[in-house]
Amino acid sequence: MIAPTQDPPRVDTVTEVTWTQMVTASGLTESELTELVQYGALEPRDPRAATWTFEARWLFVARKASTLRRDFDLDPHGVSVVLSYLDRIEALEAELRKLRAQIG
Repeated sequence: MIAPTQDPPRVDTVTEVTWTQMVTASGLTESELTELVQYGALEPRDPRAATWTFEARWLFVARKASTLRRDFDLDPHGVSVVLSYLDRIEALEAELRKLRAQIG
């Protein structure tokens, strides 16, 4: 794991995260982040740009990916699969809350 060399950006004051900030704050290597982009787990604003930038929310996903990689010793593909399942679970839980609210 690469330790951050500077304080991560405050997400509440930032709407865009640069590639350098993502690498520094996520705890992932550049190659791991690149693979996560290739697998669709992270989405840069313009995938064709010479240097990627991200909406700030993707920093939370990258940090979660770093934790999953470290805690479960997963490769980037495994991390992307787990992230997609977690995203699906969150969507299903939100739908369930909505349906429960409708029935009172």
